[in-house]
Amino acid sequence: KQLSLFHRLFIMILIAVLLPWLSFFLRGKILSGILCLILQITILGWLPAALWAVASRVDEKTEHAIDEWKGE
Repeated sequence: KQLSLFHRLFIMILIAVLLPWLSFFLRGKILSGILCLILQITILGWLPAALWAVASRVDEKTEHAIDEWKGE
């Protein structure tokens, strides 16, 4: 059974919060994932890494929706 769009988005955001580096790796952004992992290694870096991953994910979805709206 296919997951709904809401469930897929929820899972990706959950991954972005819990394992920010994995979120980048799953989207093919290897360099960003490595930088995020280095940031995440420190306890103080976890929150900025998680915020960066979630913001990146949301921004990517927004750009994709705009491209679809424009018909590109």
